[in-house]
Amino acid sequence: MRFGQWIGIFALVTSIYILWQIRQTLLIVFAAVVLATVLNQVVQFLQRYRIKRGIAVAISIGLLLTIVVGFFALIAPQIVDQLQQFSDFAPGALQRMRSWNNWLQNAIPDQWEENIRGLRTLTQGLQAWLSRIVSNFFALLSSSLNIVLNLLLFLVVTIMLLVDPSPYRRGFILLFPAFYRRRVDEILSECERSLVGWIKGTLLTMFFIGCLSYIGLLIIGVRLPLVNALVAGLLEFIPNVGPALSLIPPLLLALIDAPWKAAAVVALYFGIQQIEGLIVVPLVMRSQVSLEPVVTLLAVVVFAQFFGFLGLLLAIPLVIVLQIWIKEVLVKDVLNNWWGDKKDNHKQDVEIMENGLPHTAVEDNEAKV
Repeated sequence: MRFGQWIGIFALVTSIYILWQIRQTLLIVFAAVVLATVLNQVVQFLQRYRIKRGIAVAISIGLLLTIVVGFFALIAPQIVDQLQQFSDFAPGALQRMRSWNNWLQNAIPDQWEENIRGLRTLTQGLQAWLSRIVSNFFALLSSSLNIVLNLLLFLVVTIMLLVDPSPYRRGFILLFPAFYRRRVDEILSECERSLVGWIKGTLLTMFFIGCLSYIGLLIIGVRLPLVNALVAGLLEFIPNVGPALSLIPPLLLALIDAPWKAAAVVALYFGIQQIEGLIVVPLVMRSQVSLEPVVTLLAVVVFAQFFGFLGLLLAIPLVIVLQIWIKEVLVKDVLNNWWGDKKDNHKQDVEIMENGLPHTAVEDNEAKV
């Protein structure tokens, strides 16, 4: 290899290393881009009524802050009240779990004791977990400050992108060759439409799941219905994994009261997920990019493994953007125009989609047989 090629490889490896080191910051910037894209729809709507962009941006941000603050102002007192109830009955619930643990150990034969040794340390593990939280208060405080700084960075970048997104979009397009810049602009517009559609559908789904969960938990009589409903609605943002995680808190609370309540909670959440999959998602997600369930599940697991909590939250928008770029650039612009006449390629694609194999491949297979 020539010296210039070695320099190119070194530059590539160095770039990948730097990007990996700043991956959390890049994810925050991506989240800001997603939020700015959604708010830009509101700004453009206001501009249709001859409102200047600066004023429209201020109105959009003020409207968002009003919704968030109003939501917490209405919900926060009830959450505080229910958390106070939780602190009141938590010691009794923990004592009841200890009693059940002791009863279960006495009821189970000795030869099974080794297989369920984890039950013996259940309450001790909970107590150790609480003591670790108290002892690691300063580490928790440091993490909280880091979260606050990242949140400020997220808000500042969002506002800067929203005030005037054109220079940033033009700068990104200039990174591509001149002959391909118009095509990149089309792909960015497609990403924008898909992200906005996904956000709208996701917010409607979260609201629907939260309302149904709250009504169902009230009917069953599970403690802290509002908190559990909020958890269910918020975790709906994470597909596949989120609904399973949202079942755990109300299930534990119901199990403390009575076993039949736990079974009712499982049936309730199962029914809500069926309604969501069969009715809600097809109605509210028509503008969203279609993602296969296996793809969404793998995306959530992989991005959470590599990028942590931010990767878990941003897995689906990242996959939406990646899918659009792969489909438009790799498939349409590269693979579909690889060799041969375009008409023949298109005809062969149609045959593959209809029959599974092109006619020539079928004839070759028959000849071999």
